[in-house]
Amino acid sequence: MTVPQLIASKSKGFSIEVLPPLKGRGIGQIFDNIDRLADYGPHYINITTHRSELVFRPSADGLYQRVSERARPGTVAVAAAIQQRYGIPSVPHIICSGYSKLETEYALIDLNFLGITNLLLLRGDKAHHESRFVPNPAGHAHASELQGQVNDFNRGLFIDGTEMEIVSGGARPEFSYGVAGYPEKHEEAPNSDFDLQWLKHKVDRGASYIVTQMFFDNAKYFDFVERCRAAGINVPVIPGLKPVCTSGQLTVLPRVFHIDLPDDLVREVSACGTNAQAVKDVGVEWLVHQMKELYDAGVPSVHLYSLNATESVRRALASIF
Repeated sequence: MTVPQLIASKSKGFSIEVLPPLKGRGIGQIFDNIDRLADYGPHYINITTHRSELVFRPSADGLYQRVSERARPGTVAVAAAIQQRYGIPSVPHIICSGYSKLETEYALIDLNFLGITNLLLLRGDKAHHESRFVPNPAGHAHASELQGQVNDFNRGLFIDGTEMEIVSGGARPEFSYGVAGYPEKHEEAPNSDFDLQWLKHKVDRGASYIVTQMFFDNAKYFDFVERCRAAGINVPVIPGLKPVCTSGQLTVLPRVFHIDLPDDLVREVSACGTNAQAVKDVGVEWLVHQMKELYDAGVPSVHLYSLNATESVRRALASIF
């Protein structure tokens, strides 16, 4: 089933997101986190993808050598392991950032062999050492270009233009994919209207759903959906939510994700002072309020950015389901 079909299958649904383990670590922690949420029946599980970064490693002569290293490899393998273990559809992220077209093609081939057909296509973040996004010289600069490669793959074409050989009884691969949307606009967009034009372009190119950047004020989501519909964007717009877990997130989240936090939330978290558990309690209560309001408004499914917040997400789900 595609993601739009999954979220239409029942009301009051949700999905979660996990990180591949750090290089050298096992997958056990991911399974432990999913185990705590799986009984609530997530529609699907997203698996993030991370680009390689330049790091300095000491060499035998005492000097430092600059090498390219990926801190969290294994997205495709993690997606396969999750889908096999839990029977829950996996949705790996496919990104432009740091990847060549050929590397993307190999990932699509692997996913096709594994029967993983739902994707989330993203441009991805800039490298840590760069002041602006710089694409791989052999890759894509925009998610819409990445869509073109996936669309060609769905038509049976490799990046060099050759056709796939479909043996007797075989089937042409067919990936369904979504893209990201920004209720408070993408940080690089000059204004909200320009941002919406590009989102419409991606939907016109084949995106079957939209997952939003996190937000903490539901009014911004409702306004965003209204603007999407007015622009002719009629695919599902899945709201992305995250629980506040630490007081430091009052400054980190706006800086990293370029979002605003409601005054009431800021006041409630600030009033907790150094009481870490009280901050988590506020975060859970706020998340539960957001989810209930969205469900009451007819939103069939929410996407929970459960990264490093499994217990808070579990508590929120327990309050609703």
